[in-house]
Amino acid sequence: MTAGVGAPAVAAPPSAPSQGRGRGPGGGIRGREGLAGWLFVAPVLLVLGLFLVVPIAMALWVSLSDWQGQGSPFGNGVGFVGGGNYSELLTTPGLAQTDFMTSLRNNAYYVLFVVPLQTVLALGLALVLNGKRLKGKGFFRTAYYFPSVTSSVAVSVVFLFVFSSSGVVNSLLAKIGVDGPSWFADPRGVVHLVLGGLGVDTDAPPAALAGRSVGGLTLWDWLAGPSVAMCAIIALVVWTTAGTFMLMFLAALQDIPVEVEEAAEIDGAGRWQRFRYVTLPMLRPTLFLVLTLGLIGTWQVFDQIYVMSQGAPGKTTLTPAYLSYQSSFNNNEWGQGSAIAFILFAIIVALTLVQRFVLRDKDDGRERAAVRRAAKAARSGAGPTAEVSR
Repeated sequence: MTAGVGAPAVAAPPSAPSQGRGRGPGGGIRGREGLAGWLFVAPVLLVLGLFLVVPIAMALWVSLSDWQGQGSPFGNGVGFVGGGNYSELLTTPGLAQTDFMTSLRNNAYYVLFVVPLQTVLALGLALVLNGKRLKGKGFFRTAYYFPSVTSSVAVSVVFLFVFSSSGVVNSLLAKIGVDGPSWFADPRGVVHLVLGGLGVDTDAPPAALAGRSVGGLTLWDWLAGPSVAMCAIIALVVWTTAGTFMLMFLAALQDIPVEVEEAAEIDGAGRWQRFRYVTLPMLRPTLFLVLTLGLIGTWQVFDQIYVMSQGAPGKTTLTPAYLSYQSSFNNNEWGQGSAIAFILFAIIVALTLVQRFVLRDKDDGRERAAVRRAAKAARSGAGPTAEVSR
């Protein structure tokens, strides 16, 4: 039947939107294109699986076994002990638990001092180098960064001479009337030293602290603070790592638009207010990166401990990473050494998640939560619908 003259034309129904080339009804890749994609990523997956996933799986098996380092860890003579290695470190009283808890205490104080100090120093140096009036920025940038690219073993050996009994540090202290300690032979904790200077008898500590123990160590031992020897290592690490983080902060500072700071200055904000309310919030992603890298690096400290002290004096510089090496290579307790490594991995992951939660952007989090709620309401049919008429 044909439409008469003057009758309104009937528009043809719109054609269904065509699926993308090579995509199925659900929007996914189909057929040969999917196969080609897997072929392209297969070499990378193979390398990662061979050199990352497989070694981790093998180490996990070793941590659950009594392998002594002889033959294959998958041989018939290797027994499965389950969580025995972990319980020996965490819950079973004995030398293994005491050494592990001592290493955790030492490393916790090491992290507590190194991460804030290296972050503050790196940010301060970056702010100085980012100043407009400073001349010779290239020289200072190279000078500050040079310790970070120097061999850690070589620097550690130099610091052994610097902090020796007749070294530069003690010579400078003698000029101001201070008798410097034997740095790498002094196991006393700095908190105990401060309390002793305030009149507390450290040889007869309070019974409430000396009579209670956690993990094989008394509360008095937990509160000892880093030893004098560990303080020398802390000074070394802060000096050698601040340069790398300085460059990260400097790149982030140079990425901040000048107009933002100029607008804050026009509004009457002082230097501290501009730093507190403008610069620091815009450095949040870089600050999270620096703190995360610092946290990972400090919990994995090994080479400085191996070169400078090997856990001495009195195990006050013993760290979990060095204890894992000692248990595996020196004592042939590979299961215990692997268990220490996995406990250390869990600690790093947990602290990183806590740090991410603390440094999260609350406004951005609220926006993402609102978007998720709107998407959920739309999927359930409760959300508003918009009709578009043409």
